[in-house]
Amino acid sequence: MNKGTDKVIKQFALSNFSLKNRITVVLIFILLVILGVGAYNSLPKESYPEVEQSTVFIGTPYPGNSPSDIENLITRPIEKEINTISEIKEIRSNSIQGFSTIVAEFVSGTDIEYAKSKVKDAVDKAKINLPTDLPRESDVYEISFSDFPVMSVTLSGEYSLDKLESYGEILKDELEKISDVSRVQIAGVEEKEIAIMVNPFELEARTLSFSDIENAIKFENISVSGGNLLENDMRRSVRLIGEFKEVEDIENIIISNINNKVVFLKDVAEVKFGYKEIESYTRLSGKPVVSVDVSKRSGTNLLLLNDKVNNAIAEVKNLIPNDVNIIIVNNQSQNTKEQVSTLENSIFSGVILVVLVLMFFLGVRNALFVGLSIPLSMCISFIILQIFGITVNMMILFSLVISLGLLVDNGIVVTENIYRFLEKGYSKIEATKLGIGEIALPIITSTATTLAVFVPLAFWPGLTGKFMSFLPIGIIVTLLSSLFVALIINPVMISYLMKIEDNKGKDFRKYLQNSLFLFLIALIFIFFKVFWVGNILIFISLFIISNYYLFVPLSKVFREKYLKRLENNYSRFLSYLLIGKRPFIVLSSSVLLLFSTFQLLQLYPPKVLFFPENRPNYINIFIELPVGTDIEETNNFTKVIEDEVNESTSKYTDIIESIVTYVGQRTLNENDPSALGMRDTPNRARININFFEFDKRNGINTIDVLEKLRNDISKYPGVSITFGKDRKGPPVGGEISIQVKGPDFQELISQVENMRKYINESNIPGIEKLGLDLSTRKPELLIDFDRDRLRRYGLSTGMLANELRTSLFGKEISKYKIGEDEYKIQLRLADQFRYDINTLLNKNITFRNQSNGRTYQVPVSSFASMKMSNTFSSVKRKDLDKVITISSNVISGYNPTEVNSKIDMVLKTYPLPNGYSYKFGGEQQEQEEEMAFLSNAFMIALFLVFIIIVAQFNKIITPLIIMSSIILSTIGVFLGLLLFNMDFVVVMTMIGVISLIGIVVNNAIVLIDFIELNRRRKLIGKKVYLTVEEIIECITEAGRTRLRPVILTALTTILGLMPLAIGMNFDFVSFFKFYEINFYLGGDNMVFFGPIAWAIIFGLSFATFLTLLVIPSMYLIQVKVNRYFGVK
Repeated sequence: MNKGTDKVIKQFALSNFSLKNRITVVLIFILLVILGVGAYNSLPKESYPEVEQSTVFIGTPYPGNSPSDIENLITRPIEKEINTISEIKEIRSNSIQGFSTIVAEFVSGTDIEYAKSKVKDAVDKAKINLPTDLPRESDVYEISFSDFPVMSVTLSGEYSLDKLESYGEILKDELEKISDVSRVQIAGVEEKEIAIMVNPFELEARTLSFSDIENAIKFENISVSGGNLLENDMRRSVRLIGEFKEVEDIENIIISNINNKVVFLKDVAEVKFGYKEIESYTRLSGKPVVSVDVSKRSGTNLLLLNDKVNNAIAEVKNLIPNDVNIIIVNNQSQNTKEQVSTLENSIFSGVILVVLVLMFFLGVRNALFVGLSIPLSMCISFIILQIFGITVNMMILFSLVISLGLLVDNGIVVTENIYRFLEKGYSKIEATKLGIGEIALPIITSTATTLAVFVPLAFWPGLTGKFMSFLPIGIIVTLLSSLFVALIINPVMISYLMKIEDNKGKDFRKYLQNSLFLFLIALIFIFFKVFWVGNILIFISLFIISNYYLFVPLSKVFREKYLKRLENNYSRFLSYLLIGKRPFIVLSSSVLLLFSTFQLLQLYPPKVLFFPENRPNYINIFIELPVGTDIEETNNFTKVIEDEVNESTSKYTDIIESIVTYVGQRTLNENDPSALGMRDTPNRARININFFEFDKRNGINTIDVLEKLRNDISKYPGVSITFGKDRKGPPVGGEISIQVKGPDFQELISQVENMRKYINESNIPGIEKLGLDLSTRKPELLIDFDRDRLRRYGLSTGMLANELRTSLFGKEISKYKIGEDEYKIQLRLADQFRYDINTLLNKNITFRNQSNGRTYQVPVSSFASMKMSNTFSSVKRKDLDKVITISSNVISGYNPTEVNSKIDMVLKTYPLPNGYSYKFGGEQQEQEEEMAFLSNAFMIALFLVFIIIVAQFNKIITPLIIMSSIILSTIGVFLGLLLFNMDFVVVMTMIGVISLIGIVVNNAIVLIDFIELNRRRKLIGKKVYLTVEEIIECITEAGRTRLRPVILTALTTILGLMPLAIGMNFDFVSFFKFYEINFYLGGDNMVFFGPIAWAIIFGLSFATFLTLLVIPSMYLIQVKVNRYFGVK
């Protein structure tokens, strides 16, 4: 071999330094593996990354006021002050009966504590304009995703709810001992209270009022410290203990003693200690249950929490009767475990496929060098993630899957190049120095270009951006780790262990001895029931034998026969293409194919989705009766729907884990972020159907279950029954959401009703049911009174309001304590009186006249009358304007984007008055915003990559050649979508396209850099420039030399993604631990991440063709054009 031309290579100092300190590097290598494995085991694991919302909620109660009054008295003054905050992005509010909720959304990246502080200041400023009789100050708070329950533990059995609650309290106490638990709440049973239910006739007959009862209770149920008593040089604290001990103490309170006529509380009222009025029902499979909801602390390991909860349940089972059924439902840890497991299996499968390919291309020993970079890079990544407090979630694990092929690219180029110098006859150290020196700068540049692509994605704004930003962060960390491994660790390992590989002169007995030794050690581990270690050692021992007889011979035949034949054929074909006008034909054909592809996209556009459409893990059936419906009526109606659900799903019982019914509470759609500011109401119910994990569904598509429910559930007049399912990704709102704004609320209601009717008459297919986030028929009882007559009686409006409110709603007058528990003492009329209009109208207001001290009783009917009426249920506002939203789900099988487009076309002809407007919100709005960001990110990534390439080559034309491969590579993406009839998923497919930028340019950079290197080598000893023929030789030689790494890097990336793209799941852990073979295709991860994987696979496959044929042609065209204009 001629080594003279290798003098042009400039060696890489950092790698040389590691080669001089090989022992230190080996120790660092071992330490990194140990720390990395420890970091992965200790990192918290969860389904979705914990994202901090820059959103602050303001809740203000003002009982007894209508939505319109709440808007004018509470919402608008607070909104006005919040609007002065410069970082505010959007203000939304919901004013309902007696309560105002305002949602202040800040620009992305705003610190939540800073946002809360600014909002609190704004609320304080607004106090001067708020009513003075508010029961308490406004609550300013944030809602984190970690606040939502991660599981619900249900208790059921042949016991009363009171008894089940006591068992639930035992479980709650046990769960609260777990440090990872932030909150435990008992649901399905109401709080207890002391109810003083007054008989108004008995009270009025004794000329008494609510105030007499309140004062008697308030001043008797007290404990007071009387100070210190000095006695015999000792001070004793004096305490008066007067708190009620028993319910009888309350009943026997004297509320009046006039003229020795004693009136006890029990004479005018019934005192009961029991549950509050029922506000919710919870059932599991139709049976009442008590539910213990568990929320985890932020940053804790959900899988470990699940184990701790199960241990706590096991402890509690020893303390309660055996026939109490304890079942965990809505367990997020099961979903997390499945997703983490399938992504881990995808990584294992990808590693195996990648290493197998490497073995054929590089030989077994060299393949192991490169394969070693995969786990080592991941170990370093886990250490970095632990340092920065990032959890292991589906986005981080998928970033490892994407990186799987990318992180071996550097190792492949390094190993293959060093091996080439070793074949030339250099020593291991010299070959390593020269091999790395030749390609160090290109691989650093190629890694920098890949990183530059993902840097804009790391600054993705909004909730979706915070959710998805973990993907680029994971890729950036992993690629930096792989570069460190390729330039520092790999050279040292190669300098020790690399050899020219064949079986000549090798002693089979040594292979056999090593294999038997490992096999015996494996048997020892299996004997002590450490099966997974023993099985892995058996696998390694079999691999050693297979290596001698199978892998080394096959690898040698493939490399020396088929690969060399491929290289020779490619070299000849490339030489053929570079003659005459053929390069121009190649380039023209590529450009023509690009335009043809975009033309096909116009003729046969793929379906556009925001996030992938997954198969449901659970189905929600939302039931909404007319506003004002009593919870008992809602509950009875829900039981009818439950029977229909059970009948409809009877043949799917094997795949249904649980059916849980919620009435009154927990009835809102958790996938809709606008629901966070809403309150549960007694006219709503939700039936939640949970399915087992994907691999336990016997191939049944749960979308079929959803459609069957849609068809089977009966339609009822005046009742809204809608269906929903879990959705992958962050909550983004409804699939159809049309926000209509206007100044006058009554006119706005009229316009929205007409608009909804207009859309329905258009018969657009795919719309489930258009509904409004407003009810205009909320029943109410209006009290009309004569203010002048009221004042003449010596009364005030406030006294009338308090009398009616205490009669109906009740009033908390004190607390009743049992141990550490406190219960409200509520004063109100007995049910048979407070729900009777005539009784309320004829009720006397008893009061003492301040001028003469005499007591009077005046019936309400003497100055007031009542009439039935209807009003709207709420007033919603957005950015200080009144807004009503028309919304609907999209029926399965229809594309939300297409349905929204048709609605938009219909509404263009709808005449709205001046001052009224509409816009699409929810998923459609998010889709437009994210598409705009991703388009900008694509352009920024292109610019950054271009700058890096220009910096390397110090030219303009050469980087433009490399950049053109990016544009042309999109041909592969869109042709693949068209040929395989796949959807264009806005977020996922665009991430795949952006990822291609960094991946595609890597091979082009290395190839062109090698062409330039060949040109410099040929110029050694020459004073004139090279001829075109000599340049063609340089191009052909570079193509031949780089063919192997170009194909190999493409194959490793494609094969690394393929298990996830096709949903191949093989449980390696179960196989090595328990000899169980669990294999299936599909799953949620395939649905969610598949579009990214396929975009990269399609684009990279075509880009490899570009790199090998089009890039050399364009390079030669550039040379010829330069020569034509006299540029040498």
